[in-house]
Amino acid sequence: MAFSYQGSHTPKLPDGELDRDSHRSRFLSEPEKILVDNPAKTRQSYRVLDSVTTQAGWHDQAIEAVLQQLEVDVQSGLTDQEAQRRLAQYGPNALEGDKRAPIWVIFLLQFFNLIIGLLMLAATASIALQEYVEGLAIIAIVTLNAVIATMQENRAGNALEALAKMSSPQCIVVRNGRQVQIASDALVPGDIVMLTTGDIVPADIRLITSSDCKVNEMILTGESEDVYKKFDANMSTSTKLTSDNMVFASTSIACGNATGVVVETAMGTRVGSIAALLRDKKSAEGGNCCSRFLDKYQTKMTPLQEALHHLGVFMGSAVLIICAIVFIVGMVRGNHDPKNADRPVWLTMVMVAVSLAVSAVPEGLPMVVTICLSTGTSDMVKKNVLVRKLAAVESLGAASVICTDKTGTLTEGKMTAIKVWGDFCECMVSGTGFDPTGDFLLNGIKQTPENNTQLHTMLLSAVLCSNTTLQQEKNDDGMLVWTPMGNASEAPLVVAAAKMGIWEADLSPQYPRLTEIPFNSSRKMMITLNQVSNGRLGNLVLPQGVTYVANVKGAPNYILKNCQQYVRKAGDIVDLSNKNRAAILEAVDELSSQALRVLAIAINPLTNLTFAIDSDDIDDKFAQLCTPLIFVGLVASIDPPRHGVKESIKIARAASIRTMMITGDYLKTAVAIAKSIDLLSVGADVDEEAVDCTILRPRGDEYLTDHDLDEITSRTSVFARAKPEDKIEIVKSLQRQGHVAAMTGDGVNDAPALKEADIGVAMGISGTEVAKSASDMILTDDNFCSIVAAVEKGRVIYTNIQKFVCFLLSTNFGEISIIFIAIAVGMPNPLEPLQILVLNLFADGMAAVALSLEKGDPKAMSERPRPKTQQIIHGRLWVLVMTNAFLIGAGALIVFSAGLYWNFQNVLMDDILGSAKTVEDYKSVRCYHWQGVKDHWKTFGNCDALSSTARAFSQYCRVG
Repeated sequence: MAFSYQGSHTPKLPDGELDRDSHRSRFLSEPEKILVDNPAKTRQSYRVLDSVTTQAGWHDQAIEAVLQQLEVDVQSGLTDQEAQRRLAQYGPNALEGDKRAPIWVIFLLQFFNLIIGLLMLAATASIALQEYVEGLAIIAIVTLNAVIATMQENRAGNALEALAKMSSPQCIVVRNGRQVQIASDALVPGDIVMLTTGDIVPADIRLITSSDCKVNEMILTGESEDVYKKFDANMSTSTKLTSDNMVFASTSIACGNATGVVVETAMGTRVGSIAALLRDKKSAEGGNCCSRFLDKYQTKMTPLQEALHHLGVFMGSAVLIICAIVFIVGMVRGNHDPKNADRPVWLTMVMVAVSLAVSAVPEGLPMVVTICLSTGTSDMVKKNVLVRKLAAVESLGAASVICTDKTGTLTEGKMTAIKVWGDFCECMVSGTGFDPTGDFLLNGIKQTPENNTQLHTMLLSAVLCSNTTLQQEKNDDGMLVWTPMGNASEAPLVVAAAKMGIWEADLSPQYPRLTEIPFNSSRKMMITLNQVSNGRLGNLVLPQGVTYVANVKGAPNYILKNCQQYVRKAGDIVDLSNKNRAAILEAVDELSSQALRVLAIAINPLTNLTFAIDSDDIDDKFAQLCTPLIFVGLVASIDPPRHGVKESIKIARAASIRTMMITGDYLKTAVAIAKSIDLLSVGADVDEEAVDCTILRPRGDEYLTDHDLDEITSRTSVFARAKPEDKIEIVKSLQRQGHVAAMTGDGVNDAPALKEADIGVAMGISGTEVAKSASDMILTDDNFCSIVAAVEKGRVIYTNIQKFVCFLLSTNFGEISIIFIAIAVGMPNPLEPLQILVLNLFADGMAAVALSLEKGDPKAMSERPRPKTQQIIHGRLWVLVMTNAFLIGAGALIVFSAGLYWNFQNVLMDDILGSAKTVEDYKSVRCYHWQGVKDHWKTFGNCDALSSTARAFSQYCRVG
């Protein structure tokens, strides 16, 4: 049996159809995104590098010479010790992407905030007026907020790196003479690697064998057409951009399979060289360092950031207007500062304006928001959601639509055979997951090789026609678990066969594989040719003289076209009538309507071959091997829904959140899954609520008008046969309708949709690094239930933010009102800037922190999502804020007036100064200090408001 390589995730596809877009690259770092987005630049850069990267001459040497130069044997591969030595010599097989933002950059980015800007302006004004204590206090508060936010985002970055290591892509190699699965970054030159349809090439590899192998090299050449690869091609005189006997890192296997030896890894690969060249060119391009800095780290604003920005604009405008009015009033009245008699009136009023500015800006707001979001981030980690951007914590709470993948998100991502069909009878298969423990029951009777030859033959043939094996490996908890090694779509076949006692390792010596025709999207089937020696295939007696058997698996309708006979339960081979054929197709439709993926198994016994086994002419082989076929049976598999998904969709629906499934599966399968999880009701109008995405683009790649798209997306819950580009159009349509859309994704080509969405959610286990880097948050368990739990937490966080913003604005506007009224009517300034800072940060800030940590309303998920354009404070909340501010300001002003009257028998500044006595009148007076104002002396130190909650004012001077 041929070996096979398989990446960490292969999504379920209809009838084995390859979804190449979702597998474009699992190895792309930041520099490689340039290659995906700019194919023309890629092709130009490749030509520049061509003379450099071909100097090693791997492509124009005989494979024997290459293997000798790399000191490796094809059958045994490298030893573990030699692999470790080469890993130390060459380093990990990973591209050098852009480095993670240093901590000082994260720190500086915290200051790019309008409210922070207002605070820094107030601090600058205070320092300019030599009020150093107030200015430095504001700077200290802002710095503390930046430190807290930096620590949280840095912690998220560390968690992301740990997640990347946990979800490192895997590949299958030969080590110590056996097939093993290793992390792709552990590959070294000389490793023997197995590749099959759908795989991403993990390094630059010289082919040793190949079978109908085609590779998509768009990432390198910019050409979308697949390139045919042949292990024995000689490229010494070719002018092609890539060699036909080599496959290159980050390209994808479009069809077929191959075995090869690693010749270059990491930055030594072709894509690594291009990435290095483009990165160097990018760093040398024009533009000042500041603009490059901002472009590099600038991201889209979340709904919370937009709301805070609008609040900052409002507050900034209000501050300017109020300060201007107070300044003009004070200048007209000629207000003096009794503590600084020599200070000009205009300077006195500037200081009052600074006090107003400090009052208007809630100094504790940025810090409390950061603490609230940081706490929410920690809580979300417990719900398997890793937040990459702090402000995105609450954004998910605004989501009105969740667009989700099916495979691995709504389902477990573990294809399991639950039914087999043959000789017009249906058998149930027990067992779950990949554990090869279970039975086959026909009408309650256990089926065995002895009492059901057809079933045994079907499973045996399925294993012979597979490149997947079943092995036991230790999981993260150290427990041994069964794991399929190879193509995930073949996993249910080998697991079902193992339940019948059929193992690949036992079959290989008995039925040697001679050749293989891999699956592709046009043939819709895979064929292997095996040799038989005793005229039997398991318990099935083959026609006399048969020495070969072609084993076929694939789409039922394609295989049935070529079937002329079928196998009965007892092992008889009889003719297949049109009535029988129709009954089989009817069974296929019935199984498909149950959300089952159906594969047909057939055989073709042969006495001789009309082609050379080592021939590369696939069409010639296919012509003889695929007809006439003997139908053996059907295997029906399901990717079971995740536990809790149905309940999560119900919770989302109660919260007025639409759940939309966007999948590459066929419509019938998608609808069946949607009904099984209550995404669609049993009596739903499928024509209205489920569509095939081909109707979105009736003229090839040209989409419908915006109006028509909006009409479809407004009513549809299931989108089948979707491409990554369809996701972008769906998101844009939802946004035009005013929705806040959350989008899940895992592939490289999902990255644009993740960026386009209001909240991009990447898969932590199956997601590519490109998808993760484009997302706002990552599901560490790839589970839809985690999204709904995060939505609820986001709503609680936003509600808490509203609470403490209302509280802070109430107290701040109370401070503004008392200062404004006092100055307007001619009273002394009741609050100094430093006193306001103490009030805002400690008296108000600590209470706000308590409000931010409330558990929230248990009915949070019974309300509608907030409108996308809704501000943090709106409608009745403004009434509440202004009412509280009026009460606070009125109470404080009454107490302040009482304190003034108690001490000076007056409340207005002019009256207080007019009643002051000279020093000769009070020679025996002991006061803290005297202040001179014009020709008068007064006993006036300070009337200090201790709080805006109407506490009494202190009396500084007493006559002794």
